[in-house]
Amino acid sequence: MVGSCDASLLLDTSAAAGVSEKSAPRSFGMRNFKYVDAIKAALERECPGTVSCADVLALAARDGAAALGGPRVAMRTGRLDSRVSRYDEVGRDLPNHNDSVSAVLSRFAAVGVDAEGAVALLGAHSVGRVHCFNLVGRLYPSVDAGIDPAYGAYLRGRCPTADAREDTRDVAYARNDRATPMVLDNMYYKNLLARKGLLLVDQRLADDPRTAPFVARMAADNTYFHDRFAAALLTMSENNPLAADEGEVRRDCRFVNSA
Repeated sequence: MVGSCDASLLLDTSAAAGVSEKSAPRSFGMRNFKYVDAIKAALERECPGTVSCADVLALAARDGAAALGGPRVAMRTGRLDSRVSRYDEVGRDLPNHNDSVSAVLSRFAAVGVDAEGAVALLGAHSVGRVHCFNLVGRLYPSVDAGIDPAYGAYLRGRCPTADAREDTRDVAYARNDRATPMVLDNMYYKNLLARKGLLLVDQRLADDPRTAPFVARMAADNTYFHDRFAAALLTMSENNPLAADEGEVRRDCRFVNSA
């Protein structure tokens, strides 16, 4: 979403690359980069200078989706790594948790993903968790009228104060999907129809006439969701690839190659 699938996110702050995207406020929650470093180190031992960090991320996304019971994505390789970090573009290019549907569709359209694909990709919210920092606006001073009352009470139990802070040492959170929290399935859409969308942007998908039909169909058909998710993820992963003179295959994903 930021530039292209070029592993710019992985760069540490340096004179050569600029300020790291990892330090941007919108990157809060990004962690465990050590696993990418471990994969890259193993690749460099076996076939140095061959597999880019961008391809590592793309293939990890493919395998992560499959491991969570999602579809097999026909991910291709050949991406190059960016030589610069795009700190200033992160807040502009990433959809936010309280965005309008128009804003979300516009951002995905910019990377070649249509409305159907955008709804499918947001189905990734079927797994993982959301920090209370991004939820309390729907819970305090009163619970959003668009939330199922019992679900609202549960969320208040998970996030008992409006003073939620972004603190990586002790972060309060709620799971995206209580029924199948570690399965990439269509329960996300079933929850939206039951008024149990966790983020405001999620619930808006079920209410907007441009996206509601896709929500309903994906809620009814897990295979359809998987097919659309795989196609949209592939499209996004191949958006705006770097040309040969624009990128490189980094030796270390945290730093650009030295001359």
